[in-house]
Amino acid sequence: MAAEKTPEKKTKKAAYGAEAISVLEGLEPVRKRPGMYIGSTGPDGLHHLIQEIFDNSRDEAMGGFCSRIEVALLPNNRVRVVDNGRGIPVDVHSKTKVSALEMVMTTLHAGGKFGGEESGYKVSGGLHGVGASVVNALSIYTRVDVHRDGGHHMQEYSQGHKKANVKKIAPSKNNGTITTFEPDIEIFKEISFDWNRIVHHMRQQAYLVKGLTIHVIDAREATAKIDTEKSYYLYDEHFEVPSETFFFEGGLKSLVRHYNLGSKPVHKNIFYTDKQVDDVQVEVALQYIDEISTKIIPYANNIPTPDGGTHITGFKTALTRLVNTYARKNNILKEKDENLNGDDVLEGLTVVVSVKLPEIQFEGQTKAKLGSMEAQGAVATAFGEAFAEFLEENPDDAKEIVSKGLLALRARKAAKAAKDSVLRKGALEGMTLPGKLADCESKSAELSELFIVEGDSAGGSAKQGRDRKIQAILPLKGKILNVERARLDKMLASNEVRSLVLALGTAIGDTFDITKLRYHKVIIATDADVDGAHIRTLLLTLFYRYFRPLIDAGHIHIAQPPLYKVKHGKESHYAYSDAERDAILKRLGYNTEEVEMDYESDDDEEGEKAKQTSRKPNVSRYKGLGEMNPEELWETTMDPKNRVTKQIHVEDAIDAEKAFEVLMGDDVPSRKSFIQTHAKLANLDI
Repeated sequence: MAAEKTPEKKTKKAAYGAEAISVLEGLEPVRKRPGMYIGSTGPDGLHHLIQEIFDNSRDEAMGGFCSRIEVALLPNNRVRVVDNGRGIPVDVHSKTKVSALEMVMTTLHAGGKFGGEESGYKVSGGLHGVGASVVNALSIYTRVDVHRDGGHHMQEYSQGHKKANVKKIAPSKNNGTITTFEPDIEIFKEISFDWNRIVHHMRQQAYLVKGLTIHVIDAREATAKIDTEKSYYLYDEHFEVPSETFFFEGGLKSLVRHYNLGSKPVHKNIFYTDKQVDDVQVEVALQYIDEISTKIIPYANNIPTPDGGTHITGFKTALTRLVNTYARKNNILKEKDENLNGDDVLEGLTVVVSVKLPEIQFEGQTKAKLGSMEAQGAVATAFGEAFAEFLEENPDDAKEIVSKGLLALRARKAAKAAKDSVLRKGALEGMTLPGKLADCESKSAELSELFIVEGDSAGGSAKQGRDRKIQAILPLKGKILNVERARLDKMLASNEVRSLVLALGTAIGDTFDITKLRYHKVIIATDADVDGAHIRTLLLTLFYRYFRPLIDAGHIHIAQPPLYKVKHGKESHYAYSDAERDAILKRLGYNTEEVEMDYESDDDEEGEKAKQTSRKPNVSRYKGLGEMNPEELWETTMDPKNRVTKQIHVEDAIDAEKAFEVLMGDDVPSRKSFIQTHAKLANLDI
């Protein structure tokens, strides 16, 4: 008999009509989708709020109306930004019938940047009129004090809504705007402002706007009462709180000098020009140093453009042409010699390129890349004319610059020859892998892991303890070459570096191809001692300089092996820090003074049995991965379920680059100073 069929339940479909269409009014879109306006609701988005308000004040300075800006961190997560500009207009707008201040703070795409020169903003960083209103929408509290036309006006808001109309509260002799805001905890789950990050950004801005003074104040833990209603600039009240003041007469020249601090200049004079071509203001400063890396720091309307854009294209084209022209004109390059290419003339260069233009266009919402085509020709013309004069007027500097390029050309040819001999077609396709590599069975890069371990001893344990299906092991002998100042040909002459390059499969240099990466998780597993830390730093320097896309894509990780093994009877517990060790002992009912600390490896069978029968726990200190047996190494460091790893990120490329230069370069005084300054932060196993 056939089974009786149960009738299917009919699912009620939602009606899709006009009523299903939602319209978000006012600042609701900002609160609904904050990431669209500030990038994220994490630390980057939180600090973006400060930048948006600061940028409004900075635009006043760029227009010549403001000479002093103050950014203060206050208690209760509040931020106060002050300028001595013209002050936001407070009179009633003829169309909207509300105060101009209220429009700016509560309406998207309302601001003074749309009127061009008529509003006084020939150039500005923000042209969309969303900055102040977005900050207001994402703040639980906002207050704007405007000083202009002899009066002090004020309005308060919460989550983008005004609490009351704009009111005049007192006469005033000052001019400018004070904006105080408190980010909304509903939007930003963690509100913690990074002092160093803010200081770094403000320092950059002070370099970019000549004649502008910027104060940064950290009053979050001020003991004295701070009356923000009576004080205009808190800096003038001389509170005993951390503060920084920036003012640079040299502008971009000072910035180049700052970046090259501790490095050896190739030529004496820093090149600088500030010219206007049509409506584009072009400012360039550069200097070559005795390094192989290149630092290009681009800005457009004082906004960092880390991905470059049209202004950098114009600069590179002009630089390559000018250096070659000078070299041939002065017979430094002979007729039979090939021209220097773009990479040759960029080697060792530190350059800041800043353009300011009225109708600016970026590629994408992040403003990371300039798209305005007029900038390319303007930079090529302005820089080209000025740099040609510089080379003619400074023949000694010009000779050193050309010589630097020729050295790079010779190194490039040598590197190509080295690559051709090492990175053969078979090797690139994974047919010729280094002999010491214990490869995994999986052919899927997404599933595969490469453990870079220190020495054959750790390599032996790792090979026995690993998951052969997905885990490959590459032991490296000793400390690899410091690549900070090594050219590619010297690098590829190093057996350890060559083995790593071949194992990764991506090639290196101009033939690098991330799509050929054989392992999507590369894990550096070194000993938890000083030598292990040094090897780890050398490897990170290599990855940062020559495999940066792997870091950016999240492929590079550091393994954290345990420091201690706590044995109590037949039970074993692993601790990754002194605090964790003490917590385990406390849980077992002991403290460190009551137990035996075994800092030497003990393979004695009778001794091991005695430890097992002892009632008290025994604490063993691991000196290296090679001391672990395969089972221990798997359980603590390699098992994806239990291991502790840290993914490597580069939050601030410029700061990271500077750190690598100081720590791994040949400037001993700078390295010594860095170590002395940061020694208290180190946790070394000596």
